[in-house]
Amino acid sequence: MKSIIKYTALLVLSAGFISGCSKFDEINEDPYLVTEDQVQVEYFINNAITGSQQDPHIAERIFVLYWKTAGRQQFGGGISSGGYNDGWTSDYYGSGYMGGWLNAINSGVQVAEKQIAAGTAKSYTNNLLQVSRIYRAYLMSELTDNFGPIPINAFQGTNPEFKSEKDVYYYMLDELKDASSKIDPSIAGPAAKFDLAYGFNFGKWQKYANSMRLRLAMRLSEVDAAKAKAEFEAAASQPLITSADETFQVAELDGWHSLTGVMTREWNAFLLSSTMRNLTMGLGGIESKDQVGDEMDAHVKPADYIGLRFTDHFTTMTNDPSAGYWLDGLPNKIDPRAYKAYIIPGDFGNTDFNAYPSWDNSARTTVRNLVDASGGVVKTLDAAGTWNAPVNGDWGTKGAKNQIRSYNGAIPRHGKKFRNSTNKRIFFAPWETYFLLAEAAVRGWTVPMSGQAAYEAGIDASFAYWDVSGFASAYKSSTEYNMAGTSVSWGHTAEPGATHTMNFINGYTNAAGAVEIEYPVNQLYKNGTVRNDQLTKIITQKFIAQTPYLPLETWSDHRRLGLPFFENPAVENPLVNMPALNSSNYKTVQVKFFPQRLKYPSSLQSSNQAGYDQAISLLGGEDGVLTPLWWAKKP
Repeated sequence: MKSIIKYTALLVLSAGFISGCSKFDEINEDPYLVTEDQVQVEYFINNAITGSQQDPHIAERIFVLYWKTAGRQQFGGGISSGGYNDGWTSDYYGSGYMGGWLNAINSGVQVAEKQIAAGTAKSYTNNLLQVSRIYRAYLMSELTDNFGPIPINAFQGTNPEFKSEKDVYYYMLDELKDASSKIDPSIAGPAAKFDLAYGFNFGKWQKYANSMRLRLAMRLSEVDAAKAKAEFEAAASQPLITSADETFQVAELDGWHSLTGVMTREWNAFLLSSTMRNLTMGLGGIESKDQVGDEMDAHVKPADYIGLRFTDHFTTMTNDPSAGYWLDGLPNKIDPRAYKAYIIPGDFGNTDFNAYPSWDNSARTTVRNLVDASGGVVKTLDAAGTWNAPVNGDWGTKGAKNQIRSYNGAIPRHGKKFRNSTNKRIFFAPWETYFLLAEAAVRGWTVPMSGQAAYEAGIDASFAYWDVSGFASAYKSSTEYNMAGTSVSWGHTAEPGATHTMNFINGYTNAAGAVEIEYPVNQLYKNGTVRNDQLTKIITQKFIAQTPYLPLETWSDHRRLGLPFFENPAVENPLVNMPALNSSNYKTVQVKFFPQRLKYPSSLQSSNQAGYDQAISLLGGEDGVLTPLWWAKKP
C-alpha cells in the first residue's frame, strides 16, 4: 500500500495541473503525508483518463502513424506496408500503459477495494470502483487489440503472466458486465473535474460499459460466435449510448501535455486516403454542387468522368479502381461528410482550411509538375478544386517523376478543428452503438430494434455530428454505388456489374476516351462475390462515421471482417516488409497484404523473457506485424 500512497502524490500533482486544481489548499492535505484512508480514488481515474489521451510524442507515433494509417483514415506508408518502429511501440507500451495509464487505473481499483473493506469508503466509492474497472477494461482492450496476448493481473510486484486473447476478452466482458450491474446511478459523485469524460455522471458510465460490451462481444463474432451472441444480447438489453450527450469524449487543450489534441503536429499532413475516397465518391447520390460554395461549382465534373490518365506517372500496380487517373476537379456526387472531414485543396475561403505547417507555404501551393526522368516538365497540374488520394505502397520511378501525388497542398486534408486542440477526442459515440445493433440484427441476434432502424439511426447520428442532417433523408434512400460497388439504401442489395463505363482524357495528348472501370473484388469477404449486402453497407457507414477519432476501430473491423474494401499497396517495386504482395497478384486481396498487429517492444523481451516467450506461444505465430490476432481473419 505504501507504493500506492507514494504514487498518489504524483497523481495529485497531475490532477491539479490538468483539471484546474492549481492550489494544494483545495485538497487540504499534504499529498506526501496521505494515509491509506485519505487516498482519493478519483485522482487515479483522472490520471488514467488524462494520460491515455496520449501526449504529442505518443499520439504522433501511435494514433497517427500506426492507427490512422493502418485504419486507412489517412494516406501513409510505414505500417500500411508492413513497417514497424520499435522505439514508438516501446514508448506506448512501457511509459504509456505499463508505466502509466493501466498502472494508475489498477491503483484506483485497489484503493477503492481497500477502503470499502476497511469501512472508510465514501458514499460514492463503490461507484468509483466500478468506473475504474470499466476504464481498465477499455485500456486492456486497446492494448490487446494492438499486440495480442497481454497480462490480466499486472502490477502485483512481479513479472506478470500473459494470457491468451480469448482469456483477456472473457475477462473484459465479465468485468464490464459486473461493474455495470454494481453502479448506482442515483448517487452523486466527487468533483466533476476529476472525470474528464462524464464528470462522474454514473448513469453515463453505466451506458458506456454496456456499449463497450457490445463492441467487445462483436469482436468475437467470427471466432467465438456463441459467446459473442450471448454477451451481445445480454448487453443490448441494458441502457446504452444512444444520444450525442452520452458520447464518451474528452476535450482537447492546447499545449504540450496529455490533453493536447492527437492530430496537432504541424508536420503531419493527414491526407485523404484512397480508401475514404473510394468509399465516399458517389455514395448517397448527393451532388457536390449542393455542398460546396459558389467558388467551387465550376470544378464539379460529370458523374461519368474519372479524370486525366497518366500511366507513366501514376501507379497502376494496385487494385485501386482509380489507379492511373488524376481527377482534375470534384466528383459529381459524394457523401456529404467527406467535404467536412477533409478540406478541398485551394479552398482558402473555407474557415476550416488548415494551413499547417506554419513555417512554409506548402498548404497553399496547389500547382505542381509531372516530370521526365531528367527532371524536365511534362505536365503542370493545378490541384485547386480537385479530389484525389494516392494509394500507399511503392510507386517506383512513377512516384519519382510525380511531384503532386502526395504533396501537402494538392490533396484533401483534415480541417483546422482537428488540428488546433479545440475539439473533443471521441472514444465511443452513439452511431457505433447503432451500427453494432444493426450488425447483430443482420446476424439474427436478438436486439431491441430492427436492423434497418439501427442502421439508419447510426447514419442520422453521424450526420448530426457533421451538421449535414439536411441531406440525410435523400442519402438514406439512395441506390447509387460508390467506387467499391456499395450503395446506401438498406433495401437495395442488387449487386453492381463487374465494371462501369467512365470517360477520361489522356493527360499527355488531351484525347478523350472511355474505359471500363472495375468494381474491386474483395476476396476477404465472401470470396469477393458480394459488394452490396447489408453487412457491407453497415461497415462502410461505420468506417466513415468513425473518422477521424476512432482509427483503431476501423482497423479492427477490417481485420475482423475484411470490410470495408481496403486497396492493396502499390507494388511498382517489391515491398520489403510485405513480400507476399507482388506484381503477379496485386489485383487479388489477401490477409497478408494488410497489417494485423504491433510487434511487442524489445524492452519486453529484455525485461521479462519468460513473459515474452509465453506471449508468443499464445499468439500462435511469429512476433510480426503480419501475424493475425485470435479474433481476426486468417490467411
